[in-house]
Amino acid sequence: MTTSTHEPAVLAEDPFDPAIIANPYPFLARLRDAGPVSWLEATGSYAVAGYEEVYEVLTDFETYCSSGGLGPRDIRKDAGWRPPSILESDPPIHTVMRRALTGVINPGTVRALRGPFTPPAVELTTELAGRPGFDVIKDLAEKYPLRVFPDAVGIPDEGREHLLPYGNMVFNAFGPENYIFQQAFAHGDEHAAAVMKSCARESLDDAGFGARIWDKVGEGLITEQQATLLVRALLSAGVDTTVFGIGNTLSVLSRNPQAWARLRENPTLAKFAVDEALRLESPFQKFHRTVTVDTTLGGVRIPAGSKVLLFIGAANRDPRKWGDDADTFSFERSSSGHVAFGMGLHQCVGQPIARLEMEIVLQELLPRIATIEPAGEPVPIIHNVLRGFESVPVRITAA
Repeated sequence: MTTSTHEPAVLAEDPFDPAIIANPYPFLARLRDAGPVSWLEATGSYAVAGYEEVYEVLTDFETYCSSGGLGPRDIRKDAGWRPPSILESDPPIHTVMRRALTGVINPGTVRALRGPFTPPAVELTTELAGRPGFDVIKDLAEKYPLRVFPDAVGIPDEGREHLLPYGNMVFNAFGPENYIFQQAFAHGDEHAAAVMKSCARESLDDAGFGARIWDKVGEGLITEQQATLLVRALLSAGVDTTVFGIGNTLSVLSRNPQAWARLRENPTLAKFAVDEALRLESPFQKFHRTVTVDTTLGGVRIPAGSKVLLFIGAANRDPRKWGDDADTFSFERSSSGHVAFGMGLHQCVGQPIARLEMEIVLQELLPRIATIEPAGEPVPIIHNVLRGFESVPVRITAA
């Protein structure tokens, strides 16, 4: 814990400016250069950009709570647009809900998904390998998770078209109520109603994760409302971030032909490639926590009740942690410890599923595609907190 204190640097730039969202890394570098903790005039919050400081906030849930909401408003005082999810809860409520979820999603149940998750990846990658090029997002990243993950949860086919726009709403709400937020919520009631209907026990099949979560109600571990919220959490967090993770990984690899060649020579490096891509192009870029007591972080005094805005994308490129080449992809770096999936109490429970999907896609592409390279500029998504692309065109040669 830092003992000496100083006034934070003050920055006028708005991290939710569309120009910064489209190309965030120059701003994130300026943010880190200003100090690990600074003050953002535009948002009225403290910016936390250093890896060490972001890690501290993520792992100290008592000082930096989630129950105040991951957005700029304190939802303990100003209720949000929906009942708080597991992401916006703290112990003891969080403990009960997480115990139920980890009883359902664990190494054994995730390993069992490789079988059903592989054939759709084979089908998609085989078809794409027969083309001279394709769009990583529209032709692969958006298609694959929407085929396999809802099946794993056990929701009906009807209504799946609402999953991506609903996730878009959920994550955009972690930012300000700007025009990006307003666009995401344009048909909010329709998307929310459809997803909530899918979370009800009568909508779920008997074999998926959803049914296993509802079993915890019968065991007396959680309430029916908590079961609905946990299934909702899986559906809202389990699609968008995986779409972005697949898209970002292949965007990175298409710009690194030597890395692709090395992966083809040694496909066992796929897990390392996924981790390094997640570090370099983190799908989840930023979100808020609420300070519960007067504290000091990065040498800056922060009063109770303040909002801190954690910049995951900055922490995962902090040269103090990752070296002077932190802005580049490297197999020589150990990416273990990146915070793309969070850390501590709120570390993403579903991350093994997202990793599995990303690795399967990569492992099925490698034997079918000899080379992959950009076929145009990627089109970034303008999103309050997620980093991804609307389009990533690539040229390929079949193996």
